[in-house]
Amino acid sequence: MSQSNWTHGTAAQTAVLLVNLGTPDAPTARALRPYLKEFLSDRRVIEIWRPLWWLILNGIILNVRPKKSAEKYAQIWMAEGSPLRVHTERQVTLLRGYLGERLKSSNARSSSAQPPGVPPLVVDHAMRYGSPSLPSVLARLREQNCERILLLPAYPQYAASTVGTVFDVAFRALTGLRNPPELRCVKHYHDDPRYIAALAQSVRDHWMKHGRPDKLLMSFHGVPKATLDAGDPYHCECQKTGRLLAEALGLDSGRYQVCFQSRFGRAEWLQPYTAVVLAELGRQKVGRVDVVCPGFVADCLETLEEIAMEGKTTFLQTGGGEFHAIPCLNERDDWMQALTEIALDNLSGWIKPGFDAAAASRSEAQSRDAALKMGAVQ
Repeated sequence: MSQSNWTHGTAAQTAVLLVNLGTPDAPTARALRPYLKEFLSDRRVIEIWRPLWWLILNGIILNVRPKKSAEKYAQIWMAEGSPLRVHTERQVTLLRGYLGERLKSSNARSSSAQPPGVPPLVVDHAMRYGSPSLPSVLARLREQNCERILLLPAYPQYAASTVGTVFDVAFRALTGLRNPPELRCVKHYHDDPRYIAALAQSVRDHWMKHGRPDKLLMSFHGVPKATLDAGDPYHCECQKTGRLLAEALGLDSGRYQVCFQSRFGRAEWLQPYTAVVLAELGRQKVGRVDVVCPGFVADCLETLEEIAMEGKTTFLQTGGGEFHAIPCLNERDDWMQALTEIALDNLSGWIKPGFDAAAASRSEAQSRDAALKMGAVQ
């Protein structure tokens, strides 16, 4: 596959690409249908016999679910758009600024010759489903001469149906390119101390304002149990995140519980199910339950509607006392600092301290002139 836009002496860029799940463009059935079709057609998400699933998806689900999902989205839609999109765009803006500041500070400490510059670094975002699509953003990065791209999924815990499918699409998008960029992929950061610290502080901040609950639920997005049996590490990584968060908060085993939400279909999924746990705690007349969702770094339908609305209703209607949904990390400063550090760890060797913008410009010009003298086409 040809790439005709490359020219000699053009400065190579490095990119950090934050990738989240995705969101419909509007809280309407019309917008939900193509989004759900793309999502539920992913072989990583639905791992059953394709002909049977095609009939179920196109004959039943896409004729029923878009309207119901649209009604749920309408309840949490923000003035600026989908919460997931809004928070992801804010995160990438902050990440761009934080990385820029960190690189400026590093350059100022290490460069003693000419005034320091900032290494060419592009920070962008993409969605696995919906827009902006991952292939389209990768194409845009190539047009910007990004020869090194760091894929940074917004999923702390690895699952084949989340991080795995991001990797699949990214590699497919680059397949056949004559001059593909280098690609690095962050697989997970479920036990990164900086991520755990930000999570713990977000819970403490909530408790400082509202007091402590009788029980803290750590609710993660569910996946079919068959994926665990097949070797997917997601369940283990969620359990480790939960244990580390509990240790950071000083909670014994009776004060917290790891559970799983968003069950879909009739197959057995990872247990215990969040809705079942909330109903049981309600029947036990527990005075107060708080729910935190460590697997989501940005508030979305699953946290704002499924937990904060449906989960609350379940707990209260079965006899529970008080219910609190703790916001996701979103744009918290400690989380953005942690994400910056995670990105910098994985950029090692690509972004070098002591970058000098003027010297880089001269080097590019010299390289271009030398190539032209040797007969290169401009």
